[in-house]
Order: sequence, then C-alpha cells, then structure tokens
Amino acid sequence: MGRITTRRQVRRLNRTADGEDAPVITLSAAGDVLAVEEPLELRVNGTSTVVTMRTPGDDVELAHGWLHSEGFILDADDVATARYCAGAVVDDELGLSANTYNILDVQLRTPPSSGRPHPFTANSSCGVCGTASIDELGRRSRFDITADQTTVDAGWLLQAVDQLAERQRVFHRTGSVHGAGLFSAAGELMVAREDVGRHNAVDKVIGWSLMQNLLPLRGRTLVVSSRASFEIVQKAELAGIPAVAAVSGATSLAVDAARAAGITLVGFLRHDRAVVYSHPSRIIGPFSPAAPHPLHGRNP
Repeated sequence: MGRITTRRQVRRLNRTADGEDAPVITLSAAGDVLAVEEPLELRVNGTSTVVTMRTPGDDVELAHGWLHSEGFILDADDVATARYCAGAVVDDELGLSANTYNILDVQLRTPPSSGRPHPFTANSSCGVCGTASIDELGRRSRFDITADQTTVDAGWLLQAVDQLAERQRVFHRTGSVHGAGLFSAAGELMVAREDVGRHNAVDKVIGWSLMQNLLPLRGRTLVVSSRASFEIVQKAELAGIPAVAAVSGATSLAVDAARAAGITLVGFLRHDRAVVYSHPSRIIGPFSPAAPHPLHGRNP
C-alpha cells in the first residue's frame, strides 16, 4: 500500500497460560504494520493555509473537501489546478529539493471567499482547526436539507456498517484509521475513504463528491466508523447530506446541530441495532407491530 502503511519492530506481550503462582506471560519480538501519519501543508494560491495530519492518499479529494467545508470553494470549477510542491532540501549547494508529496498547492480561479490571514495546524483528531473564531462554527449550508424528502430504509442502514468495514483495508491491517462512506438512497456504497483523522476521511468523501459534481448530496447517507461529532455533522450539512450514521455515539452539539439542520443523525450503528437522535421520520420500515418505531411522535 505504499506510503499508506509501514512496518515497525515491536514487542508482543501475551498471556499464554495461568501458572500455579502467577500467569505465564511471554515477551517476543515481532514486526507490525502501522498506518502512516504525515503532515499535509495545503497552500491556496501559493499561501500556506493549513497543515493537517493525515494518511497519505486522496490528497486532492481531501483538499477539495476541506476547502468546501471552510467556504473557500463552492464547486469543483472553483479550482484551477492542484499540484504537489517540492519539499525537503536534499542538496544545499545545488539547491535541489525532493518532492515529499506533503505540500499541495491549490490555485483558485477567483479569490477565496473565506480568507485565512495565518496558517493553521490541525492534528488528526481536529476538524475545526481552520476556524478563526467561535462565531465561524455557526456556518450554515446553502442547501435546504429540511426540504429533502429522502427516506432511509432501516434494513440496509443496519447493514451499512458491515459494507463500510469491508472497504476499510487499511484498518484491517493496522486497526488505527477511521473510515467514511457515502451511500445512495438505495443503500449502495458509492465511495469509501480512510484516514487517521475522522474528519479527513469525511473531507475525502465530500471532496470526491465535489469533483464528481454531485453536490448537493440529496438522498445520500454518510456513514462513519467513529463518533458523530459536531464537525462531521457540519461538514455533512454544508454538503447537503440529509442523513449521517456513526458506529459510536453522538455528542450533544452534534445532535443539536443535526436537529437544527434537518439531518437524521444515527449513532451506535450495528447490524442489529442503532440509536436515532434526530429527525427519525426519515427512517422507514416495515417495523414489527410488536416493536413500533421507538422515536416516532417525539421531538426531533
């Protein structure tokens, strides 16, 4: 998998048996596969704008998704070019530098609508590191999600986490990356991406969609292998996604944001159960008469 994974020597600790006085524990040397985490510096029109920690790969999609979420671009036509720049200097005397594929310069056709006066550093768990003030957290979508009449079949939704897991090749090898997948209204997995940052995985999915000219993403469901946090809900809202489902639970701000935006938010998604936090009317059955929809009739 190239730069996506790497190998390191480790020591494995194993409890092999229970002795009379103490457990039998072994310590042995072994090789292990790790997910690669490297910085990506994103430049906009030659100006350093953000540095984010990510898993290399699909960087152009990541850039498109991040720029859209931050309000720099509205569609793929706003981007003229995206190219990697040379990185580390390998020969001081000759002034030669190697392309590390960790610096991506995006040239916009028009000046960005949302300027950033200083570069930002985003770690692999942060999805709002490019935000300059608390007021900017309240960015709203240009798409009316409340008007989206999409319904989500409970049957395929409960299977979605397994479909996403099948596409998480790096996770199966390393156990240390998140996944995000975009599903059609019929339950078809359209695209899946992985990254050490859950928000990066979402940006890659939205960036792919942007480059395919699919926005707004009406009728689609975003499924993530992480918790449902505020920044994921906001990215979905800005892309016009009416439903978001997460393997783990949701935060309070994520639920509030989903309710305000008209997004159906689902958490603790398993093949046999889930929790619906907001706008449950989008979830359709048929449901057993003995177990009616648990959230119908309540406030979204």
